Amino acid sequence: MFVIGLTGGIASGKSTVSNMLRDFGAAIIDADRVAKDLQEPHTLVWQAIVDSFGREILEEDETLDRKALGQVVFNNPEALQKLNGIVHPGVTQRAYELMREFERAGGKVAVLDAPLLIEANMASLADEIWLVAVPEEVQITRLMARNGFTRGEALARLRSQMPLKEKRSYADIIIDNSGSLEETRQQVGILWKDLLHRITMGDR
Repeated sequence: MFVIGLTGGIASGKSTVSNMLRDFGAAIIDADRVAKDLQEPHTLVWQAIVDSFGREILEEDETLDRKALGQVVFNNPEALQKLNGIVHPGVTQRAYELMREFERAGGKVAVLDAPLLIEANMASLADEIWLVAVPEEVQITRLMARNGFTRGEALARLRSQMPLKEKRSYADIIIDNSGSLEETRQQVGILWKDLLHRITMGDR
């Protein structure tokens, strides 16, 4: 089975590209969804987060208050590193298990959709890294509109991730998502057809 590691900065449109690849026939492993599942109340990961950051980051029903936790970690690199150290190993292991499940079911292409694919050392799970890229100002505008962030809050989220310039050096393929939805779909369609051809020919 061929594994695409799909990544991109926050608000880059990575999920849009992931959905397009699903439409084309790829199996999708959503790292964010996996992480949320691992952080359900009273799981090992949940307990480790509570032990590290206190019960102040919990809702009344004991689910994580992600906004409160975000306010703690996104302005504190050490706290963010601690949180990632708790969450990332479990996400990596579960993603690997899901890949093997898809492979046993006869899947040909899986997409590991992970915003922190590189930062979390998950890139080794992929055969190829596809990066969704947009200008930073577009990310800021989208974050402010989508999440109701101030410009400062949006910048804090961006600064918590590896700079796009650095991510580009890891990417095998870069998808420009600064144009229209149809332009992005055309790019992804061409890349998908090329990938299937390469797999068929045994040339990855």
